[in-house]
Amino acid sequence: MANIRIIRRRIRSVQNSAKITKAMQMIAASKMRRAQQLTLAGRPYSEKMRDVLADLAAQPADAEEVHPLLRHRDVKRIEVIHITPDRGLCGGLNSNLNRTTGRFILEQNVPVSVVTVGRKGRDFMVRFGREVRAVFTDLGDRPRVADILPIARLAIDDYTSGYADQVLITYADFVTTAVQRPVMQKLLPVEPASLPPGQATGYIYEPRSLEVLDALLPRFVEMQLYHALLESIASEHSARMVAMRAATDNALDMIDSLTLMLNKARQESITRELLDIVGGAAALEG
Repeated sequence: MANIRIIRRRIRSVQNSAKITKAMQMIAASKMRRAQQLTLAGRPYSEKMRDVLADLAAQPADAEEVHPLLRHRDVKRIEVIHITPDRGLCGGLNSNLNRTTGRFILEQNVPVSVVTVGRKGRDFMVRFGREVRAVFTDLGDRPRVADILPIARLAIDDYTSGYADQVLITYADFVTTAVQRPVMQKLLPVEPASLPPGQATGYIYEPRSLEVLDALLPRFVEMQLYHALLESIASEHSARMVAMRAATDNALDMIDSLTLMLNKARQESITRELLDIVGGAAALEG
């Protein structure tokens, strides 16, 4: 009987866990849909800004007139903006992101400093003794552009002041609900898209193109960071939804196995009691 009580206690425990993981799955699915909508809504603005930047960068200009955020120089220090979730329970998403950035740092021959956005990335970098320049956490599930302005300002100031000669960004690219790909891309210097030869000239900007770039490039950096953050949030919720669904399915399978074990234990107990009764009756007749 003690064995049956233990099995029943385990079944109740697994049932409670299944209820929790099912609720977390539904919450993550709802948040994922909102994050997808925000990501899709920002793509037209991103694409149009890239078109304008491509045209501005293609305009003929003197070497002295190259904007500081477009100017390349020898890389003596790299800064990585490492975007990760604040929480776990999202499968292998955090470990994949941390592994991507950690491998990149180990492969470099120059110093690398890290700006972490999210607790999981911060914990990883601190645990392994990496140089953490700044930490940003608790940006929420529905961030605004104003929330990433301090990150963008830090990256721009570090690049223009010469502290970093290259700024990269690591985040989880949302491909599908089941696929989230760790991505590392260059943020600074800005690499505008190239134009076909026939479209490289023929536009006159008032004021000068350099002044337009002066106002546009910081907005472009902010947009890149904001878009990366939205992609990361959508990836986090989709990964959590898939992980919680798998946990719920595993819990239900475990409940089925435990129920079968319980039935077998009950059958053995009933059989044993019947044998005791039959044996007692036979003893009395004897």
